[in-house]
Amino acid sequence: MKRIVWGLLALVVFGTTVQAQPTNSIRGTIRDAETKSPLIGASVLLPEENKGAVTDGDGRFIIKGVPVGRKQIKVTYVGYQSKTLSNIPLNSGKELVLDVELDLSVSQTIVIEGSRGAVLNEMATVSARTFDITETDKYAGSRGDPARMASNFAGVQGADDSRNDIVVRGNSPSSVLWRMEGVDLPNPNHFAIAGTGGGPVSIINNKYLSNSDFYTGAFPADFGNTVSGVFDLRMRNGNDSKFEGTAQFGFLGTELMLEGPLAKKGKTSNTSFLMGYRYSTLSIFSKLGIDIGTNAVPAYQDGFFRTHTKLKNGGTLSFWGLGGSSGVAILISNQIKPERNIYGDNNRDQYFNTNMGVVGTTFQKSLSKKTFFKATLAQSTESQVAYHQLVFRHTEVNSNGDTVFVNDSLPDILRYKFQIAKTSLSATLNHRINSHHTLRVGLLADRIQYNFIDSARVIDESQPNYFQWQVRWNARESAYQFQPYVAWKWTPNEKLTINTGIHGQVFTLTQSVAMVQPRLGLRYQLKNNQTITFGSGLHTQTQPAYIHFYGNKEDAAGNPTLYNKGLDFTYAGHGVLGYEKMIGKVAQFKMEGYYQYLWNIPVEVKNSSFSLVNTGTGFSRFFPDSLKNGGTAFNYGLEFTLERFFVKGYYFLTTVSLFESKYKGSDGLLRNTDFNGQYAWNVLFSKEFKVGNAKFIDFGSKVTQLGGRWYGPADTLLSNQQKEFVVQDAARNTLRFDNYFRLDFKVNYKINKAKVTHEIALDLVNALNTKNVLKLTYAPGDPTAINNVRPEYQLGRLPLFYYKLEF
Repeated sequence: MKRIVWGLLALVVFGTTVQAQPTNSIRGTIRDAETKSPLIGASVLLPEENKGAVTDGDGRFIIKGVPVGRKQIKVTYVGYQSKTLSNIPLNSGKELVLDVELDLSVSQTIVIEGSRGAVLNEMATVSARTFDITETDKYAGSRGDPARMASNFAGVQGADDSRNDIVVRGNSPSSVLWRMEGVDLPNPNHFAIAGTGGGPVSIINNKYLSNSDFYTGAFPADFGNTVSGVFDLRMRNGNDSKFEGTAQFGFLGTELMLEGPLAKKGKTSNTSFLMGYRYSTLSIFSKLGIDIGTNAVPAYQDGFFRTHTKLKNGGTLSFWGLGGSSGVAILISNQIKPERNIYGDNNRDQYFNTNMGVVGTTFQKSLSKKTFFKATLAQSTESQVAYHQLVFRHTEVNSNGDTVFVNDSLPDILRYKFQIAKTSLSATLNHRINSHHTLRVGLLADRIQYNFIDSARVIDESQPNYFQWQVRWNARESAYQFQPYVAWKWTPNEKLTINTGIHGQVFTLTQSVAMVQPRLGLRYQLKNNQTITFGSGLHTQTQPAYIHFYGNKEDAAGNPTLYNKGLDFTYAGHGVLGYEKMIGKVAQFKMEGYYQYLWNIPVEVKNSSFSLVNTGTGFSRFFPDSLKNGGTAFNYGLEFTLERFFVKGYYFLTTVSLFESKYKGSDGLLRNTDFNGQYAWNVLFSKEFKVGNAKFIDFGSKVTQLGGRWYGPADTLLSNQQKEFVVQDAARNTLRFDNYFRLDFKVNYKINKAKVTHEIALDLVNALNTKNVLKLTYAPGDPTAINNVRPEYQLGRLPLFYYKLEF
């Protein structure tokens, strides 16, 4: 692998010669942010190059012959707030295509300089941020993953280095909502476990995303079925004037992406396409017979497509899709000596496969200069399939004096298949009443089909039916979910913006109804580039679907008794107060204080410390006893962000979060949640150097420290009986692991040639190889374990590389 990397580096670095400054084009469309109507005659300027253009009758523009490098682009239009895009990278291998939206200026005469990071959703005022998709590559340790990138923001922490689950303001990672083109997505990750929101490798590829929004609380009325955070992702269109491609070879995958016009007529085409495919590089190495140090090779593949057509009536029609499949065999029985295993249990062989996919069509049209309509129809599916064998073994000392494992037997103990299919319809109508008032109404409707099958042997030696098969899931049912909403934006003057609305939710499976969920957001502009924000709202969320259909007790027909099928929504009230300050033209300070109160959380009917707020991460499913909506929790905190935008070749981001996250189970005792780290801080830095005529090298680093995770001591008797780690219920979350610390480092080297861009990058995750404890795990027969329990550690030093070619 080292030879491959150094060979590519030598080819790119030493195989280049002095050349003229490469150039490329900047193209795009300028639209009204609310009605999506094209703005004719808008001015697009490149101040540093003294170049510019004016949009045509379709709101389109093109600026040719622009030297490669980072660019500043200023867009102005009479009666609208201007917008400046800073340090946008232009490469020789790919045109820069922009879709810029401008907000109406209330006074119709004043032009306000737009600040970086303004939210794309004009109904959002607080706890929201737009992330430039280039940030997913810029941040050290982010691995091109939107979720890992978001863990750098204030109030957001990663839950597990081996996965991209994120904890937003102390809430369970399973509460994070993923949305694209107006419809909610299944968990968009490889090796996803039912009831979680993350996974080891993201199926979402940053190469087909446009700039998108991320929310951490007090969401606008558009969003429901979440009490934590929201990713509102936008898919970009392919280039409609020329064919382009990207090829990439790296640790996380080998991939190819193509885009261009279809049926081209003249300078542009009415239809463009964008498509790509990625396959696991480690799986390729394994098939070639290359030893990668483990037999548990994760195999995965994913792809995406999008076509975008401009219709004769002025509307657009897009067909799009994304999906992936993954599989791994973790064979404990092949171990000769104890090995670290963070992806599964340490007492069984596990065969695990997952699939996820969604296809959809989106129609959108400006019905008039004041009204915009958008509708999406989509079909999605997700599934997990597993097969387990219990490993009975003992240790012996071999002839070399080493302690080794010897297998005794491998009986089957588990088979399951979980599948959820969903048909979704999303429709939104946006109408600007006048320059002060905008109204939005919408509906998201889902028909959901559940198919859960699971049988397992009872491996608790204290049970009378020990080692007999038991059916735990056997469900084939359907349900409907409806989420109507209405939102109103009032801008009485240039200083004050008020966003209010109501969201509703109906779920037929549990007959749950919450039709009045009020939302409110305020934003007031003070003097000296200062802003005060406020947001509040009531939010609801359904429970993970598989919980409704589980039962460890059987009826007369041998099917599980569904004692949790009627669980209602979890409710949360959010309140946020914020302050923002622009520091000159290149930096911003932001502070937010928040309080969240959650109720109706599922807890056990019997007296215990369990609460669903502590689930939603890791590689193991949760097997609920009889539950009721009787739990409560609260989160409160203070967050600080200091960010210097990428100007004059360098960038930094510093975030500090101070918070508390507490809950009560059915025993009524107030405890720390699993995710109550109490503090977190991040420091990111990136510096770009121009070397040669069109070569750039970028050094980046990230330092993170989090408060240690809470845990409880093992119940040794129950752990040995159930052959998995079982906490002492009364002592749950009374102990704490050491604080978490990690240093990441990244270097990118980019060369722009006449028509091609080469890029080589190395991302060194956990550069100091710090040992951070993740959890306690049940590991029978492991000589390092105490009472068959030992600590499991987060990822050690992990070098990730890629070579990318844009053409």
